[in-house]
Amino acid sequence: QVQLVESGGGLVQAGESLRLSCTASGRSFSSYTMSWFRQAPGEERKFVAGINWNGGTTLYADSVKGRFTISRDNAKNTVYLQMNRLKPEDTAVYYCAALLSIVVVTGTDDYEYWGQGTQVTVSS
Repeated sequence: QVQLVESGGGLVQAGESLRLSCTASGRSFSSYTMSWFRQAPGEERKFVAGINWNGGTTLYADSVKGRFTISRDNAKNTVYLQMNRLKPEDTAVYYCAALLSIVVVTGTDDYEYWGQGTQVTVSS
C-alpha cells in the first residue's frame, strides 16, 4: 500500500512558477513509476508528466513540454513537478499517482495509487 500526499499548490499570476511535491509513505518507493495528472473543472483527468523508477525516463504532455520538469528523490520518497511560465490554462487540481512498473504510462486507469490533489490557479 502506498499513500501519496501532494503539496505546493496555490494562486499565481501568468508567467510565474510553482513547485509541487508529492511524498509517498509505504514501501519500495523507488520501485514505482510516478506521474502527475491534472483535472480542470468539467474536464477529464489528464496526464501531465511521468518519471520512471530511477529518473532515467521522463515523459511530458505536449502542452507542458519545455515549461514543466518532473524529478524525484528516492531517498526522500518524493516526486516533484517544477512548473515554469505558468498559463491560465494550467489551472487545475493536480494529482500525484503511482504505478508499480518500470515504464512510464499515461492512462489514468493504469495507476494504482492517487493523492488527494492540490489546487493550482493561474490568473491572467
